[in-house]
Amino acid sequence: MSATVDALLPLSFLEAVRHVDAPEEDVDAELVSDLRNKRLGLSDTVYMQIRRFTDAVKRRQRTSHDEAVGLARLIGRRPDAEAVFRAAGRYLAREAYQSISPFTRRLLLILPSLFTRPMTLRHARRLAARYFNGRVSRIGASIYLEVTRSVTIDTAPRSVGCTYYEAGLKELLRLMVNSVGGVEHVRCGTRGEGTCTWRAEWRPTKAE
Repeated sequence: MSATVDALLPLSFLEAVRHVDAPEEDVDAELVSDLRNKRLGLSDTVYMQIRRFTDAVKRRQRTSHDEAVGLARLIGRRPDAEAVFRAAGRYLAREAYQSISPFTRRLLLILPSLFTRPMTLRHARRLAARYFNGRVSRIGASIYLEVTRSVTIDTAPRSVGCTYYEAGLKELLRLMVNSVGGVEHVRCGTRGEGTCTWRAEWRPTKAE
């Protein structure tokens, strides 16, 4: 059976491209049609693909891993690839976070970390498995995200594609525990180190 990813993952790429390519608010209206011909994110093709993947997300469907890789490669050829990958990672994290019930999200932010850490870790593991195709673990004061089969690996020079997962992990922790700690790419498949792994500082602002 071929590998699949949650439809939210390729949708995050398309939404990021659309966001980055959107014209400034003060751009003359007569220039918009010209921009549509020059910017991928404004094209009818991207619009239709966004609709397709949005419908798939609503139906909780999965899609081809290879199709997601193809979209990542398109992004990787852009001069602003890193900005787009980071925007996509943040989008994925925000949408994944919304799958947690509002009541639970509130508890994660208001209760002391001593009580919420196990709950946070459990939800982080579930979201990572479903949306990132990854595995989350905790060692001491660090959270690790391991992705065995990265969608963005080798899609851009200098491991730029890896910033997708870096930004996603950082945004997810920011939303769940108001963490502002750094994220480090400690293992990379492009360097021949097997799986890609990111380490994030567990730095909740609530009192222990």
